[in-house]
Amino acid sequence: MTKLLQKICLPKDTPATAPKYRAAVGRLSGVVGIVCNLLLFGGKLLIGTLSGFLSITADAMNNLSDATSAVVTLVGFKLAEKPADSDHPYGHARYEYLSGLAVAAMIVVIGFELGKSSVTKIFNPADSQFSIPLVIVLAGSILIKLWLSLFNKTLGKSIDSATLMATAADSRNDAISTGAVLIAAVVEHFTNWKIDGYMGLAVALFILYSGITLAKETISPLLGESASPELQNQIVDLMKSEPAVLGFHDLMVHDYGPGQRFGSLHVEMDQGADPLWCHELIDDLERKCLQELGVHLVIHYDPVVVGDAVLDELRQEVSGYLTEIDPRLSLHDFRMVKGAGHTNLIFDIAMPHALAGQEKNIKTGIENALAEHRQGTYYLVITFDRISD
Repeated sequence: MTKLLQKICLPKDTPATAPKYRAAVGRLSGVVGIVCNLLLFGGKLLIGTLSGFLSITADAMNNLSDATSAVVTLVGFKLAEKPADSDHPYGHARYEYLSGLAVAAMIVVIGFELGKSSVTKIFNPADSQFSIPLVIVLAGSILIKLWLSLFNKTLGKSIDSATLMATAADSRNDAISTGAVLIAAVVEHFTNWKIDGYMGLAVALFILYSGITLAKETISPLLGESASPELQNQIVDLMKSEPAVLGFHDLMVHDYGPGQRFGSLHVEMDQGADPLWCHELIDDLERKCLQELGVHLVIHYDPVVVGDAVLDELRQEVSGYLTEIDPRLSLHDFRMVKGAGHTNLIFDIAMPHALAGQEKNIKTGIENALAEHRQGTYYLVITFDRISD
């Protein structure tokens, strides 16, 4: 069914990274979600009202929230499709994150209201009626939700969408919560234990947990989280594939929404190489990064001295001292300026946030090591760059 819907509803011969394709995937997920969840809401609300099972009514309201969420997701993908303009030069792709945040807020509100109703029934239990249609509706709901989970997971992976992956997880959670409701109905019927209110409360807590988790996942990119380790490794591998690139540092990736990522990076190249050739090579790397990884990368060219035996030896020594202090420390842009009575060593140190405040100790440690193993006076001019831990 998933493949058939993709074949019918998604544009052909369009790359998955294209905004047009991404919007079409969002529309497909939204429409299917609205239809399925409204059907489940109607069926469960009818059964819950007739049987008196509050947990089933709570599960029905959860499906209504899912249908509303699908509407918001649909609108979010549509707005995210808008091209860049003078007021928003990086596009509108973050609307997808905002739609996810709106969905999370609605889920939390509904979970809270259902929790209050469930607590009321715990203290004021009422008789409930068990029936075969009740079992059929709940069992059918579980099957539909499991399919929706796989459906959205497949779509989410095809366009690398955190919103659709969260929707898939929410559908899986709904199948679990509906299973719990079905168990409660069966237990009450065969044992006469009044556990419907407790199960309704459990479903409400589960809804609250899902909403809070989704909120965290959508707020993080809006606040400016670092690029995923996989994307960073892909960019690093691309740089390593070019022999002329002697080193690289200060990688930063800014996320303006799915498909709208911008990055910057410094690469070190031999100062003796033709600058025009280096410029052309850097342009090629930037284009390759956009084509293969979907990142608009701006590369800064750092010329470095190659073949100076004294400089290379000092660089290796200082790098070794840093490794002894902490393996996460690394240096770049290493230069040496000789004076009449001393030598300036000028370089940058990439330092994780966990070592913040240790700059003075790190510098003193290097100075002491140089003084112990080398003659002459060395002054260190260090710039500390913060990197992810």
